Amino acid sequence: MFSDKQKPRTMSEIGGQPNRIEKNTKIKGDIISEADFRIDGKLDGNVKTSGKVVIGKDGYIHGKVECVNADIEGSFNGELLVSDLLSLKSSAVIEGTVSVSKLAVEPGATFNASCTMGGGKSGSTGNYWKF
Repeated sequence: MFSDKQKPRTMSEIGGQPNRIEKNTKIKGDIISEADFRIDGKLDGNVKTSGKVVIGKDGYIHGKVECVNADIEGSFNGELLVSDLLSLKSSAVIEGTVSVSKLAVEPGATFNASCTMGGGKSGSTGNYWKF
């Protein structure tokens, strides 16, 4: 009567609802989560998630971020480790060190970082870029 076919899992089944730090909110400390994170406020600390991190236009992170994907419109200073795609919007300001598999940068973004790209299946050791 009811089929047990495989269907895509929703975010609530994977790690719950996306998390959000709103504008005018300042947090000092470390965050570990399986769900996506959106930062529109200020975070002085580290973020580790098996999801996506979004830094909104007014958002700022100073610390270490480890995630699968990241979209950045705001500011970041520290160490950024993205296992898949890092997307920098035109208003993004990045400083520090970055390690990514794929990088997309819109014209106008500020990228003052040491960047290591790699992690592909070809066994490549990656490239070292300094902008």
